[in-house]
Amino acid sequence: RGTDAGNDPTRYTFPSSSVTPRLVIDVTNDGQQSNSLPIVHIDPDTGRITAGSTFAASFGPGQYRVYTCMDFKGVGFDLGKPKEFGTYLGNSPIRGFTDGLQEYTNYRSELGALLGFNQDGGGETTIMVRAGMSFISTDQACRNAEEEIPSFDFEGVRAATRAEWNELLGRVQVGTENVSDDTIELFYSSLYRTHISPADYTGENPLWNSTEPYYDSFYCNWDTFRTLYPLMSLHDPENFARIVRGMINIQQHEGWLPECRGATAKQWIQGGSDGDPILGEFFVKYAAHAAKLNVDPEALYKALLADAEDQPPNWNLQGRQANIWKSLGYVPQDLIEPGGANTKQVSRTLEYAFNDFAVAQVAKLLNRTADAEKYATRAGNFVNVWDPDTVSPDNDTIVGMMQPRFQNGTFGFTDPRHCSVNDPTGANCFLFNTNPDGFYEASPIVYSQFAPQDTAKLVELQGGPDKFIARLDYIFDHNYFDSTDEPSQQIPFMYHYANAPGRSTQRSRQVISEFYSTAINGLPGNDDSGAMGSYVAFYLAGLYPVPATRQYLLASPYFPSISFFNPVFNTTTTIVATNFAGNPANGTGGTVFVQNVTINGQPAPSNCFLEWDVFEKGGTVELTLTDDINVTCGGNGTDALPPSLSTGGFGLLPSNSSQA
Repeated sequence: RGTDAGNDPTRYTFPSSSVTPRLVIDVTNDGQQSNSLPIVHIDPDTGRITAGSTFAASFGPGQYRVYTCMDFKGVGFDLGKPKEFGTYLGNSPIRGFTDGLQEYTNYRSELGALLGFNQDGGGETTIMVRAGMSFISTDQACRNAEEEIPSFDFEGVRAATRAEWNELLGRVQVGTENVSDDTIELFYSSLYRTHISPADYTGENPLWNSTEPYYDSFYCNWDTFRTLYPLMSLHDPENFARIVRGMINIQQHEGWLPECRGATAKQWIQGGSDGDPILGEFFVKYAAHAAKLNVDPEALYKALLADAEDQPPNWNLQGRQANIWKSLGYVPQDLIEPGGANTKQVSRTLEYAFNDFAVAQVAKLLNRTADAEKYATRAGNFVNVWDPDTVSPDNDTIVGMMQPRFQNGTFGFTDPRHCSVNDPTGANCFLFNTNPDGFYEASPIVYSQFAPQDTAKLVELQGGPDKFIARLDYIFDHNYFDSTDEPSQQIPFMYHYANAPGRSTQRSRQVISEFYSTAINGLPGNDDSGAMGSYVAFYLAGLYPVPATRQYLLASPYFPSISFFNPVFNTTTTIVATNFAGNPANGTGGTVFVQNVTINGQPAPSNCFLEWDVFEKGGTVELTLTDDINVTCGGNGTDALPPSLSTGGFGLLPSNSSQA
């Protein structure tokens, strides 16, 4: 787990023919050859290596310095002091040297140490290495290793680690009848990857002193706010609370919540201030338990307001381009403003709107009624970049699209196919200053489906349920859906909002079947710090979250049952799939569509979503499955549809009914 600075034991075994088993300690190779000012020291009597170097941030302009401390021990024999030792710089090893450093500017050759030890006379030679890491000093790296692994008990460390992982992953249990081993492995390996990052570096913050937890490797919130933290809400709230405390502490010292951060360095922002829905996600589900979890509600809200109201000097690295957002309600394409790259105007507008929705949700719980209304109103500003006249070039029935907008209120034009496999120019919409098209890592067609706080409004803008369904089908049938990138993640479940949850179930299963497996190529892109792992885990669980809300969209699980244990509530919620008959191999058809839902034996108000109360109180959710894809959300018409701002959902606007 990502719960320390990386201290661990490693075992190396050499054949009996290795007269002098040798180890190379590479101090500087970070993959991008960015090291500077590296140092290394060898203790010739013990073999202990202490070293450090400064490296460039991998996704931003900053640098960080990190230190290590390594000790060595023979397995089953006395290793003794090194038989030979030396340092190297580039391709030049020097036998007998105990110290190495490199001080020239922009000199990138690798630096490290070489050790040779006596052979175990009994055959193979096995050497254990204990490595400590620190962002503070080599001395602290040594202390970290000694405190966490006081003895070289490799099997003991492995057993303790396995037990800790089993306890954490075991909070989610699945039934296995009629389920393939590959599906079970895919689920738990995906769940495992959601607990690698962010990393708990408490005690390892070189930037300021604090008694609060310090978390790093938010890499990046743009990737993870959608599914990682809503999954953590279900089974790991205590670590979630520590992460939130760490984020608040960063805001208190740096002015804004972290957005993209690695190894203590700020990294490039990809979209909005997406730390906001992470804090919102925590608070809408654990506000009543904040004190127990040592989260200060006022400090949390103050951190959100910093993002929402205060424009930082460099909004490429933290916060938002807040001033123009507050004055116009969108980020115009023709505004050239110092302090950040003038790109991604449309996608940032959409995310700023959702960010403000998260602020509104917290304000409501804190009884700040005026603030809740203010930010809920701003959450509706996504419509400001909706151009009703844009037509898809390859389908003239697809009318209306998110588009760039100028300061005078008129619209620009970005080809709806831009940044997709159908883009005739093959354009790229990555993180470049020269990207003038207004979108980041996805097409206008995909971004036109992003308003999780008010999907009902998208249904209306796109011509009603039938045309909305037709547009979703078009996105899949013409390969605009991109399984490798986060902006597409919610699209398979969006049929719910048109009262067609069976189509969501089938689309989500087709996505798993086509793109995800336990094979070597079973992950279609980067895991993005658990973003894809949590996405897959939710799909296999038959759920999809709406972040910073108390709702989870509902499909059918890939298991006859799945249960979530919550240690804060001390409750277990079990979802049982009645009539479960296995999972169709290609994701199409099968007895997988939810016909009816009961909660603890009572009819549920909707077949399309579950309220957080179900997971808070615990109990049994029973799904009756059918092979009829034409199931609906049930209930009383539109009341059974998932909530949206414009139809009275969430109880944030005074003219709306309360549907929290």
